[in-house]
Order: sequence, then C-alpha cells, then structure tokens
Amino acid sequence: MSRVKLNIVGLSTGQTSGSYTLILGEENSNRKLPVVIGSFEAQAIAIEIEKIVPFRPMTHDLFVNFCKSFEIQIHEIVIYSLNEGVFHAKMICEHNGEIKEIDARTSDSIALAVRFKCPIYTYEDIMDAASVVFNDDAGQTLEDATPVKPKSKNKEESKEFTKMTMEQLETMLENAISVEDYGTAARIRDEIQRRNK
Repeated sequence: MSRVKLNIVGLSTGQTSGSYTLILGEENSNRKLPVVIGSFEAQAIAIEIEKIVPFRPMTHDLFVNFCKSFEIQIHEIVIYSLNEGVFHAKMICEHNGEIKEIDARTSDSIALAVRFKCPIYTYEDIMDAASVVFNDDAGQTLEDATPVKPKSKNKEESKEFTKMTMEQLETMLENAISVEDYGTAARIRDEIQRRNK
C-alpha cells in the first residue's frame, strides 16, 4: 500500500468549544487531511511549533523526557486506519536496537512527532477517503475546501442531518467528537454551517 508523507499545515478552531481542526498536508500536493482534536492536544502541538517553553513540563514533554532518559527514540508516526470516522495512529519506536509499534491517539502521536522531529505518514486509501483539496486561493478556509471522494453512505447520513434541529445537531457533534468519530463530526459541522449561511 502506497504511503503518503504529511506535514502540519495549521490549526483552526472547531465548531464546538474545546475542539480544533489540525490540518495535515500531503507533500507536493494540495490535498489536506483535517483531523479534529481536543484543546489540550492542540495546545501541546502549538506550543512546540511556536517554541514556547512552559514553566513546568507538560504531559507530552514529560513523555519525551522519559523516552530520552531510557534511550527510546520515536522514528515515525503512521496514521494507519480510518474506521467509522476515527483515525488510528501508531508510533514506530526503537529501544536497544529493537523496533516496536505502539498504538496511540492521532492527536497525541502528532504532539510527540513535533517534539521528536519525526515524519508523519498515512496511506493513499485514507487520503482518498478523508482528504480535502484546497485551491491556490490563499484565503481559502477548511470550509471552502473540496472533499476528494464523498462516500454514498455519508450522503445518506447527511440527508438525515437535514431533518434534525440545531440543538440535536450540536449535541450529536459533541458526542461524535467525544468518541473521536471525526468523519461524522465533520458532516454534522457541514450541516450546521450550511444553515448558518
């Protein structure tokens, strides 16, 4: 299966308080992979990107210090699965010459990737299923982006969303984010935005 290298393009605020969208961009392409993450993970990623040194080590910094103390190196992060809207990632680590794969949340994996300065990868089928395409317009936002391949199941689900009240949609959005069902969360977000136009 073909691997795709990703870079962090940016962070944007989500539709609900406490949620953010992490934008991962494919190298040498305009395809982007949006991943909804929590505020703590967004803060952990932003702090490292901006080179802000907290007064005391944050959780991800503590993990890095622990790994370095015991000579554990993270070589790469792989977003290997998209299951019912939830991204699954693993960290490829090395200790004493032995390679291990450790399952982790995508947001935590990326917060560690920026600290270890290691590459982030995914697979072509995940990009086909969940990426969006940005045009050359520099002012374009995530909401303006074009999905690469909308799925028929998603279209049927989106029709169901049109029958719901805004209150029901907002509750469903919070529930989807809490269980990391980011695909469903994105479709609910789209319906809320459509109504607010």
